[in-house]
Amino acid sequence: MNDINSSLESLNSACNMQSDTDTVPLLQNGQHASNQPAASSSRSLQPQASPRQKVQRSQPVHILPIRRLQEEDQQFRTSSLPAIPNPFPELCGGAGSPPAAAAAPSSLPPPPSQPPTKQIPATVAVTVQRLERADLSDAEPSACTPQGPGRLHGEILHCRQLDVKVFSEDGTSKVVEILTDMTARDLCQLLVYKSHCVDDNSWTLVEHHPQLGLERCLEDHEIVVQVESTMPSESKFLFRKNYAKYEFFKNPVNFFPDQMVTWCQQPNGSQAQLLQNFLNSSSCPEIQGFLQVKEIGRKSWKKLYVCLRRSGLYYSTKGTSKEPRHLQLLADLEESSIFYLIAGKKQYNAPNDHGMCIKPNKAKIEMKELRLLCAEDEQIRTCWMTAFRLLKYGMLLYQNYRIPQQRKALLSPFNTPVRSVSENSLVAMDFSGQTGRVIDNPAEAQSAALEEGHAWRKRSTRMNILSSQSPLHPSTLNSVIHRTQHWFHGRISREESHRIIKQQGLVDGLFLLRDSQSNPKAFVLTLCHHQKIKNFQILPCEDDGQTFFTLDDGNTKFSDLIQLVDFYQLNKGVLPCKLKHHCIRVAL
Repeated sequence: MNDINSSLESLNSACNMQSDTDTVPLLQNGQHASNQPAASSSRSLQPQASPRQKVQRSQPVHILPIRRLQEEDQQFRTSSLPAIPNPFPELCGGAGSPPAAAAAPSSLPPPPSQPPTKQIPATVAVTVQRLERADLSDAEPSACTPQGPGRLHGEILHCRQLDVKVFSEDGTSKVVEILTDMTARDLCQLLVYKSHCVDDNSWTLVEHHPQLGLERCLEDHEIVVQVESTMPSESKFLFRKNYAKYEFFKNPVNFFPDQMVTWCQQPNGSQAQLLQNFLNSSSCPEIQGFLQVKEIGRKSWKKLYVCLRRSGLYYSTKGTSKEPRHLQLLADLEESSIFYLIAGKKQYNAPNDHGMCIKPNKAKIEMKELRLLCAEDEQIRTCWMTAFRLLKYGMLLYQNYRIPQQRKALLSPFNTPVRSVSENSLVAMDFSGQTGRVIDNPAEAQSAALEEGHAWRKRSTRMNILSSQSPLHPSTLNSVIHRTQHWFHGRISREESHRIIKQQGLVDGLFLLRDSQSNPKAFVLTLCHHQKIKNFQILPCEDDGQTFFTLDDGNTKFSDLIQLVDFYQLNKGVLPCKLKHHCIRVAL
């Protein structure tokens, strides 16, 4: 770089001297050159000049406008393009230089001994940066294309775009061209736009390691390129829903059991105080409890009393003691991430399927570097996973949660106001009279819900009769129309439905419908409530020659599954909660 700067400075001084000596003889169109001694000395040194060259020197040419245009054009010219040739090359050379060496220097390739950078004007500062980028591109021609693990961060800084391959739940994939500074939230919004999905701020990018049996959801602020640089070649990104990503901020009071959290400053129990203590680094909350820990180099697991602090994860060598002399460091959170174990019992001989793993953020790791943990149930595992994220990211995690709400508030004046459908805003109404009234009696509200279900059944029966070729042969549309809905997942097993529910977040009201394995004519509603998964069988029944579906032994009947889902999204009925979110699989 010093050689380039020194050569550019020498060129700049040489051009300034040449411009001073060339101005006088050119003002008079070459006529005054015979009276100048400098010109005569230059003629005496050129006795072999041809007549053709003399004719070119005597022709009138407006040099100053051309030179001005040349200097302006060179500011937008790359170093590989030739400059405008000088019509009077012998006037720019020194007294001792031959004319052949000075004729049209920029229109010919430079000699091997002279670097091509000497042809660039030193007055243009941008060309220095172009030369640096050109040198980098020549030295690293493949830095813009992903080549597997081990990509250096410095190699991709000068490459503004690269391709990332993202997979969906059904196995389809899409290659997306992204910027090197694109976050996981931005990539999810781009995939939502390309896939024509509803952007409800619940989409997430999943880091999936099939050989290790690990996966985790990327935080919204994480840079996709940086995360990909720490992934081995067999790993991949998944595009998936996760309704429980920020569930802690919605209901923090009932999230952690009292015996799991220890505060340096005793909180008053309010939601605001609880959030502040978790997000404030000075409050230093501690999460403790018993976990099954896999011993390094062995297949056995050992139950230990574990304490999670901001400095790392520790285990006690003496019961439940948290004295400094009894605590041993188990894992550091600074350069690591917390993952879910996909098949812990099968791959790692875990006690159950509620496993976790602390993995270092690098592409090549050994099995002894993994810290495998296992909780007693899914609720305890969710608490530990949330505690890891809160202690590692702190306020940044809360900002990720608030960004979509702030954007929605900014766009609210331009959007049509939407009526809230929360449980607190829905009440039972009676419209049988001239004016509607609110039903306060719970028994009367239940009776009104049953009457509404019967009204739907009668209305659908009339539609079936009108649309059928014969009243004795109803249309088969009601038996297959549910297959067009995203919440219907077809013939999957009970274990597969539970796995999908867990992947997309254990929140109240998350559901899916599937075919029953025990009864080929029945269906199953899989529903999550209080972080537990329950299954409800939907049985077919006949009434007046028509086939209906019911969840409550025929008390409420529906002509198709779409009406059943719509009804239980508004009414809890026999279910523990209303249907709120449906599991979805999107083809990219």
